[in-house]
Amino acid sequence: MDNLLTEPRLDRTKIAVYKKGEEPSDVLYWLSRPPIERLLALESIRAEYNQWQYGTEQGFQRVYRVVKRKRR
Repeated sequence: MDNLLTEPRLDRTKIAVYKKGEEPSDVLYWLSRPPIERLLALESIRAEYNQWQYGTEQGFQRVYRVVKRKRR
């Protein structure tokens, strides 16, 4: 399980060829995976999309500061 947290990898040991329209459902595959693996895959997809869409530019668009107020 620790290996999942440090290094998300694609399993390239299993390859199958299907005819168009006879592919198995991706939903069944992802439901068979542990929740942590699903979240890591989602985070990987999100990071790849953000890199593609926004490049190396990350962070807030504006500078924010926290203002502490007295309680009333």
